Amino acid sequence: MSTAPAPEPLPAPVTEAGRQGLDALLAGPDKALIGLDFDGTLAPIVADPDRARAHPEALSALAALAPKVAAVAVVTGRPAEVAVRNGAFADAPGLEHLVVLGHYGAERWDARTGAVTAPPAPPGVDAVRAELPGLLAGTGTYVEDKGRAVAVHTRRAADPQGVFEALREPLTGLAARHGLIVEPGRMVLELRPPGIDKGVALTAFAREIGAGCVLYAGDDLGDLPAYAAVDALRAEGTPGLLVCSGSDEVTELRDRADLVVDGPQGVVHLLHALAHHIA
Repeated sequence: MSTAPAPEPLPAPVTEAGRQGLDALLAGPDKALIGLDFDGTLAPIVADPDRARAHPEALSALAALAPKVAAVAVVTGRPAEVAVRNGAFADAPGLEHLVVLGHYGAERWDARTGAVTAPPAPPGVDAVRAELPGLLAGTGTYVEDKGRAVAVHTRRAADPQGVFEALREPLTGLAARHGLIVEPGRMVLELRPPGIDKGVALTAFAREIGAGCVLYAGDDLGDLPAYAAVDALRAEGTPGLLVCSGSDEVTELRDRADLVVDGPQGVVHLLHALAHHIA
């Protein structure tokens, strides 16, 4: 006789605020917003960002959970279309209401329409793009052109951390001359417009849908504004759960998280477990 597979065990948050957030999610999933970073959270970090793909079980986990909650939003620094492609989100069964907030919320892709909406890119990005080759010559870095931003990856360099530190000051100066800011991450320095971040994007979307609780999972420094947004929502009375997709490269999120899981595999297990435990 065949038996149904055992439900995924649901990990326990280590903080009281996190436990309250999880309880609120399980009690009222129809009001729950699930916010997820992409690289390092839904997809493993790889040396070539163009080759990043969602974890093999990510789609099935999202499809199991998404119909049971108010909304699932992928909040990423990548262009929305790139995240959609790398995640294979387009036309995926069960993800008809998925939203991808790309470029830290400057772009939006809706699964219902398959369309991306975004304002024009600021002119400073073109100016920075033109100057970068001369500044980066001989560093062994890789430049990822995101359209509305450019990211300098040091992971391929002979000394990734040393090159990362050496480039912080000159890239910060270059960005400032053209009205941009530098966002550091896991062996990457991204030059992008100010005034947009994952916290702004997450808060705006939570208010748009009237979220009654918010789970956010991330792995990198760019996710700290989203953590701060969840903290602010908590202060207003909206329960939240902060999840860290564990990494030894970035400890700030681990230290602030209510729950730490083992990278994208752990995030997938958490999503499956939530889907199992929601009535």
